[in-house]
This record gives sequence, structure tokens and C-alpha cells, in this order.
Amino acid sequence: MINDSIFGEIEYDYIWSRNSKINFLNKEVDIMLIIAGEDDGKFEGGQYEAYQVLINYWNSIQKTLLKPILDYYKERRKELGYDIEFNEYYPEINSTKELLNYITLVGIKVPYANIYGGRSIGISFDCTWDEENGVGVRLNNEQVIEVGYQDIAI
Repeated sequence: MINDSIFGEIEYDYIWSRNSKINFLNKEVDIMLIIAGEDDGKFEGGQYEAYQVLINYWNSIQKTLLKPILDYYKERRKELGYDIEFNEYYPEINSTKELLNYITLVGIKVPYANIYGGRSIGISFDCTWDEENGVGVRLNNEQVIEVGYQDIAI
């Protein structure tokens, strides 16, 4: 365990992590903060920068996550044919406000710096429609560049 000046008190068990709390759309939620790194506890400057920018602009960044997740959900629902045939796990969701009833923020991942050519962050959600895979959002320079299963955020 180390106490990093930016990431706080983190523990190494093949990954650096800590349980944390964050405000997500006016609700405090418990998340897992995960930081890519070797067991020596030395992190790259770009990792610190990506995390600090995320935290500093979290109030505006979090609002940009919902529309891409809703678009992803609608696409998956259509691919599976549930826009035509009823499926209780894939109900019709028409707004980002409705979407909040089906997703839960569970993690933030800080990958190695410049892995995607900028400040990279992964955001993980549990979701009711796919409990096994969840939903992951990949940010690059604070912009959503990909939405998919949770593993894209790791």
C-alpha cells in the first residue's frame, strides 16, 4: 500500500486500486479507482494529468456520458431485435433521465499514459440489461471515443 500524492492511498494486487466515493449527477456513489502501473508504484505524468483533469472537470464531463450510453443501448437493443420483439431486460428507454434508472457508475480506470494518443480514462457502469458485461466508456481528452462492454474501459 502506498499513499500517492494524487491518487491517494492505493493498494497493489496486480493492479493499483482503492475504493472511493464520487458524486455522479447529484448522487454520491461508491466506485473502484484503478490505476495501471507496475508494482513499484511509479506512475506516468500523463496518468496524473488525465486523472486531475477528469476530477477538475468531472461536473461537466459526467453529463457528456449519458447520451453516448443511451445511443449504444438503443443500437444494442435494435441489433438484438428487441425494438420489435419485447424483452423485459431491454425495455424501451427514450431519455438520458430514464437511463439513470438502469445504470450505476462503478469504476474509473486510469490506463497508461498516451495509450490512445491523449489523456485517457475509462469509466465503468453496471447496467440492468447486461449484468455480466456492463457498460464501459472510453474517454480521450475528456471526449467519449467509445462505448461498449465494461472491458473497453479497463
